[in-house]
Amino acid sequence: MTPAVRFERKHGIAVLTVSNPAIKNALTLDMAHQLTDLCERIDADPTIGAVVVRGDGGTFCSGADTRSWSGTYADPMSDSAYAETDDIYGAFYRVGQIQVPTICAVRGAAVGAGLNLALAADLRIVARDARLIAGFLKAGIHPGGGFFTISSRVAGREAAAAMGVFSEEVSGERAVHIGLAWEALDDDLVEDRAFELAGRVAGDPVLARRVARSFRAEADPSPLPWSTAIEVERGVQIWTQARRLRANGNGSGSANGDVTAGAGR
Repeated sequence: MTPAVRFERKHGIAVLTVSNPAIKNALTLDMAHQLTDLCERIDADPTIGAVVVRGDGGTFCSGADTRSWSGTYADPMSDSAYAETDDIYGAFYRVGQIQVPTICAVRGAAVGAGLNLALAADLRIVARDARLIAGFLKAGIHPGGGFFTISSRVAGREAAAAMGVFSEEVSGERAVHIGLAWEALDDDLVEDRAFELAGRVAGDPVLARRVARSFRAEADPSPLPWSTAIEVERGVQIWTQARRLRANGNGSGSANGDVTAGAGR
């Protein structure tokens, strides 16, 4: 199956399904482009009042499939690598800017870039046994994508430090306890609950868009804007990628989708 982000509609709810089952739904560069394009499509459709983001086949997203990037692992400082990083980061940043309320239904693992994608939403419903893993340091690279800003915005400084600095893995149940998610349920109930909540606002798309705008403007406590945080983290992350390349002695790409090792980007 070709990796893709699938789009469908359910009663005024846009459903975005991250699908790359061969690598636990890791994001390819093409998938990042699709995700950004679908966000534009949603914003342009006044009949859509909410969004649910989910992963295919019982897992959310295991990170970024860096094998799909042309230059990042050959030369992390190259123009192409920089542009590709823009596209990946821009995709989940764009999810965070969708004009209607957004919910992530997290089953299985959300790792690295996949965790950033989950944090981009307004709300998270998670499986009790879900695995939320920053994974950057385990992969030998600095966190990216504005991770410290969006994780501390959602769950506070302690959670951002535990996950991003000290590589703590968080279960779905623990995620609710620390404020990283709203509700933890049995795996087979997660998506139905996300659709139930989305349906409460999807019926009035005009009001949904106004509420989403007000909520984000009033509830964001971040001292550093997310867009700025992406730039702050980027240079250090690129340095750590180059450092890892030198240590490995090669420039081969890899799929950062192994939840045991953590996924980068």
